[in-house]
Amino acid sequence: MSDFVIDPPAQISLAVSGTSARFPVRRVYCVGRNYEKHVLEMNEGADLRDPPFFFQKPADAMVHDGATVPYPPMTSDLQHEVELAACIGVGGANISVAEALGHVACYAISIDLTRRDLQFRAREKSWPWEMGKSFDCSAPIGPLVPASVAGHEVRTISLSVNGIERQKSDTAHMTWSVAEVISKLSEQYRLEAGDVILTGTPEGVGVLVPGDVVIATATGLPPLTITIGDPA
Repeated sequence: MSDFVIDPPAQISLAVSGTSARFPVRRVYCVGRNYEKHVLEMNEGADLRDPPFFFQKPADAMVHDGATVPYPPMTSDLQHEVELAACIGVGGANISVAEALGHVACYAISIDLTRRDLQFRAREKSWPWEMGKSFDCSAPIGPLVPASVAGHEVRTISLSVNGIERQKSDTAHMTWSVAEVISKLSEQYRLEAGDVILTGTPEGVGVLVPGDVVIATATGLPPLTITIGDPA
């Protein structure tokens, strides 16, 4: 007999390239404004060396390669943000920059889908960003590659819509490196195995509409393809 008053939700997990084993997801953290040119396209007066700030998406917002993502409700300005995802395999708090990459189990390419109109409304009113960021199916992610295979190299990341490239940069242009992001985040939260960190997007974010085919890539990682569907 179950000890729960309702059936517990299924464990969210992600495919790992080259194996049938899966990566269980605990939390999904996102970094705001971590590439200089994207910071400027969002806010020309921003301080480019502001400390990184974080928000979360629900684990069940993650969708897999090949998925059709329903156009979300309450927005007329759905936008794409391509991001490198770092998946934590060893937890810890107050992790040093020098030790941070040793906590990464896998990497993947991902997309932070954003209801930009709702995000801007929240920003104007000093509300949390979740209304613009944390909706259903808002975190597509490609197959994971173990860090032991992928390495911790600088990667070119890009995103195209219907075959036209919109975003392209490399992780050397991050304001805060992956190691620095992990270190700063671990000052605010104890990280645990199963945490996924989306590390920020470069310039070139743009609007998506139903029917768009979106492909995100990163050097040395499997690509991610999604299609924007009609509203659910």
